[in-house]
Amino acid sequence: MAIWSNKFHQAMNTSAYDFNQSIQVDARLLDADLRGSIGHAKMLGNQEVLTPSEADQLCQTLQVMREEYATGKLVIDYSCEDIHSFIEEELTKRLGAIGKKIHTGRSRNDQVATAMKIYAKDAAQSLQEGLKKAVLTFCDQAEVYKETIMPGYTHLQRAQPITYGHYLMAYVEMFRRDYGRLGDVIKRIDQTLPLGAGALATTTFPLDRFQTAEFLGFESPSLNSLDAVADRDYSLEFLSALAVMAMHLSRYAEETILWASQEFHFVHIEDTFSTGSSIMPQKKNADIHELMRGKTGRVYGDLMAVLTLMKGLPLTYNKDLQEEKERLFDAIDTMTMMVSLLPEMLKATQPDTEAMYKAAGKGFLNATDCADYLTAKGIPFREAYQTTGDLLQYCQSHQKTLETLTLEEYQQFDPHFDEGIYQAIDLKTCVYKRQVLGGPAPQCVADHIQRVRAFFLDDKKVN
Repeated sequence: MAIWSNKFHQAMNTSAYDFNQSIQVDARLLDADLRGSIGHAKMLGNQEVLTPSEADQLCQTLQVMREEYATGKLVIDYSCEDIHSFIEEELTKRLGAIGKKIHTGRSRNDQVATAMKIYAKDAAQSLQEGLKKAVLTFCDQAEVYKETIMPGYTHLQRAQPITYGHYLMAYVEMFRRDYGRLGDVIKRIDQTLPLGAGALATTTFPLDRFQTAEFLGFESPSLNSLDAVADRDYSLEFLSALAVMAMHLSRYAEETILWASQEFHFVHIEDTFSTGSSIMPQKKNADIHELMRGKTGRVYGDLMAVLTLMKGLPLTYNKDLQEEKERLFDAIDTMTMMVSLLPEMLKATQPDTEAMYKAAGKGFLNATDCADYLTAKGIPFREAYQTTGDLLQYCQSHQKTLETLTLEEYQQFDPHFDEGIYQAIDLKTCVYKRQVLGGPAPQCVADHIQRVRAFFLDDKKVN
């Protein structure tokens, strides 16, 4: 029987009851709900809404249920309407009439909203830990390959030489922003506790909602009971953060797929993160990376589903909100799996340093450095740019590169050229001299790595 059943209500249609059930989805909220209930019971005891003995029995039994759940001893009855109903029924089995008093001064509306916030906060913190592990793995690999020269691209065309380490650290910056966004989600969740808002208009019991907020680690109770039970902004912000994070992982997956192809051959993906073909013996497919790319659309869908769900809901609670849980849970599960795979995926990706260097030597990636060479001798950059363009046209028509041109050929285009041009356009020079903050020079990459490690390991919060 549903916890809202009484003589005023007729029995619900069996199929409708099954349709209405959510326990298969919200069972994961059990621990979060138990924690919320402990905070509520403790406050009720302090406010003398319940006797000290009743509050203590409730808190102790709820804590025992938490421990049993953690060890697998607590068996959930999936015939219940939802996990909140199960908890109340289980308390009543264990404590009798006292168990029924846990719902004093609250509604399932503020109860569910509180459990969701507690769960979401835990999930965001767990994802932060996963991102931290991924970031530090990327830093470790970047340090190994901070001198490995490869082409940098714009428009998927070879543009200027960089290093593989510098490339990896670009994703570190993306993941750092993701880490920060999750931190913002946690801060937003902590700002307001829904518990005590009741169904929509609080209660006549003398609740101390600031006390409950303190017990549960929230900064403050919500200041409007209508908004408290109807608000799902934190969920949308969480889903938005997850969607951006998924996009970053998808970009990394896509580039790794490209780099591993025979057309690029920049990296080799070990068998631990690739599959074969059922018909072509020679094939090795980056299926895990492709799944990561594909599941990004799923996370986007979760965000859009909840945005669509919320756009027309009148205040306050509506049953539509039951659908929000599943979408948030799905996105959390998807991203937790993807983030957990990332460190080992990177370790299983071996760069072909020779192929990278060879590719960087093609396509005149040092053309800008040739123009900069003339600019350093006092030639206006636009004139140096034009001269370099003329040189490139000459190279193409004579099947030469900037490195193989003779000094006499250079001086036909501008007398300012001297022997120093060959050092200026050397790939290593092109990379090593780019020592501006954020640049690809090995020392810049090393400094970048140090700052990131300080942020995550030494907690110095270097930005």
